[in-house]
Amino acid sequence: MKIVSFAIPCYNSEGYMSKCIESLLPGGEDVEIIIVDDGSSDRTAEIADAYAEKYPTIIKAIHQENGGHGCAVNTGLANASGIYFKVVDSDDWVDVDAYARVLETLKKFVADDTLVDMLLTNYVYEKIEGDYHHQRTMFYTLLFPQERIMGWHDMKHNIKGFSILMHSVTYRTQLLRDCHLELPKHTFYVDNLFVYEPLPFVKTLYYLNVDFYRYYIGRDGQSVNEKNMIKRIDQQLYVNKRMVDAYDLWQIEEEHLREYMLSYLETITVVSTCIGYVSNDPVNLKKVKDLWKYIKDKDPRTYHHLRWGALGHAMNLPGRFGRYLSVKAYKISQRFMGFN
Repeated sequence: MKIVSFAIPCYNSEGYMSKCIESLLPGGEDVEIIIVDDGSSDRTAEIADAYAEKYPTIIKAIHQENGGHGCAVNTGLANASGIYFKVVDSDDWVDVDAYARVLETLKKFVADDTLVDMLLTNYVYEKIEGDYHHQRTMFYTLLFPQERIMGWHDMKHNIKGFSILMHSVTYRTQLLRDCHLELPKHTFYVDNLFVYEPLPFVKTLYYLNVDFYRYYIGRDGQSVNEKNMIKRIDQQLYVNKRMVDAYDLWQIEEEHLREYMLSYLETITVVSTCIGYVSNDPVNLKKVKDLWKYIKDKDPRTYHHLRWGALGHAMNLPGRFGRYLSVKAYKISQRFMGFN
């Protein structure tokens, strides 16, 4: 029985995927590692096959036509046999000591027949530029009690802009299948959908305060690179709209969950807005304006909540000066959070 399945989406990852895979191997026979070669043109497929041949009871290598990150996650989930499921991107890795704690915790859930729907752990930004190495740990001690099974009603605070990300979440595999999660093909930023769409199905959570996931920042080709986000603004807006369409949030009875999802949606909408502002492109500014109109037409109540929220209000200050302040706030948050 596999306790957890790790899916590693790989696209032309020959230069760094081994570090990711090697960091997961200490899980031994308790885990399976599903390497999804998403139509790579370099040595990714060869490396994946070599690992699968060397560790046949632990590693699966799956090859498919290029479908993008979301499609690779879908493939990983479809082939997962573990009780829990986590995505680890091919340029990231996990901390060995925290990994041992995570496995110990998940195995205890299984032994005690107390399977939680979501395990939360910390993640660490690892930003490397030449000789410069910046680390920043994102933890959830202000939001959730530690090391006990809880529901959303146990959430201590809802801090806007402080979100549960793909890096921090391990889902129960069957829950993802029960909510019929399917991420879109050829689309960046689907990690937000991976976290957001299953949330109403989550009834039990557990926060383990360990720095498990190491999130590498620094490659020019990364989707979170600002230039790439501007270039791919249409995909960011598509994900944003799908989040708007996913639920009538006002029908969610659990207040803490509803407020958290509204906050998450506000954060993503602010990111979309900032990308348009930073681009200083009239076409993108029009797209941002259209996004807010889309939200207003779809759900006026949610629109007003986002529009007059602390983050959303800052993004909607009128005129060039308002956009100037928004961009400044965005630049400050970049430095503070350590992302690209």
